[in-house]
Amino acid sequence: MKLKNILLAGAMSLVAVSAAQACEITARVSVVGNEFPAIQTVGAGAQECSGAEVTTNLTADHQKINVPGMQGNPAEYTSAIIANSSIVALMNEDVIRPLDDLVAQHGGALKSNQLITINGKVMAVAFMANAQHLVYRADVLEQIGVEPPKTYEDMLVAAKMIRDKGIMENPVGGAYAAGWNLAQEFNNMFLGYGGSHFKAGSPEPSVNSEAGVKALEMMKALSAYMNPDFLTHDSNATNAEFRAGNVAIMNMWGSRAATLVTADGVPQEVVDGFAIAGPMTVGGGDTPASTLWWDGWTVAKNVSDAEAESTFIAMMNGIRPELMANDDIRRQAVWLIDGYKPTSAATGVFAAAQMGTIPYPMLPYMGLMHSALGNELSDFMQGKESAEQALQDVEAAYIAAAKEKGFL
Repeated sequence: MKLKNILLAGAMSLVAVSAAQACEITARVSVVGNEFPAIQTVGAGAQECSGAEVTTNLTADHQKINVPGMQGNPAEYTSAIIANSSIVALMNEDVIRPLDDLVAQHGGALKSNQLITINGKVMAVAFMANAQHLVYRADVLEQIGVEPPKTYEDMLVAAKMIRDKGIMENPVGGAYAAGWNLAQEFNNMFLGYGGSHFKAGSPEPSVNSEAGVKALEMMKALSAYMNPDFLTHDSNATNAEFRAGNVAIMNMWGSRAATLVTADGVPQEVVDGFAIAGPMTVGGGDTPASTLWWDGWTVAKNVSDAEAESTFIAMMNGIRPELMANDDIRRQAVWLIDGYKPTSAATGVFAAAQMGTIPYPMLPYMGLMHSALGNELSDFMQGKESAEQALQDVEAAYIAAAKEKGFL
């Protein structure tokens, strides 16, 4: 699937089913997924269906519970809302079903590039695109007389000026929470430096490299301008810092940035100064230090055919084209839905596609690498070990896990 082509083509078409058809189901539907606004909208749309109960569990801990919640027979969850990274774990554990038959019955108008096809079978339906990119306070940058940073080196220069002028003590934000978030920030920076997680055509790791060391060194330099508790800050906490007026420049998800200043109580100067730009590069490279993503939904394997069909129908209702008539919903994401017209909030994600941002690696062993990075990098960020030692630890942890799973 060519995600860049999806974005650059603009709005994509989904099947235009009527609300009456979409909202009549016969069996239970239970959805697990992340908690940001676009996914909340999809979940709410699924819950509009009648005829059987539809429940949602939308939480930041979704990746910890979706596999266990689908391994039972019957599965607790009939659908998991996933992305490039999280579908891999579900595939590895064989807990989601191919959707070809359901697409044939209820998705005849779905475009081929919305169908996530793995090994020749449709395993998910994509409904939005995503990427991390620059979010900043235009008023603060104007105050110090600099343009929005196009590189991470520019970000460091701007951060020092903001601190030196006494405007903000910790002007840089970042979702550096130890675990998944910290690993993802490394992935972004590592790819920006030209790194490759694995040796060509192989599951053997290659993060302990010059690109890996440079990525960690840049992350450490940025963290000097972050809240001292940065290792506890996920996207929610980072956004709260921006909303409070404590942060002026940060790398943030398009799906979060779109609604960043719409929360109650955000100071007017933050609302007025809020701005979005494309992802930054690093180290003199021209590949953005970011990754391109899609979000979509799946259907559990260990559920009845009636539950699977009801789930597909309900989730289609959650992404129906009529939603695009609502301006607030349109701003929540770069939707791959018929009728979507890009808003200013989509600027960063579209820029990421146009700049050639690399899609997040959808490899069966990438989840093991992501986990190893999340578990092993915090010691370096706290100054307890060298970058080289941290990356050695990452590779050792990954190799152990990959051998256990049979990849090595």
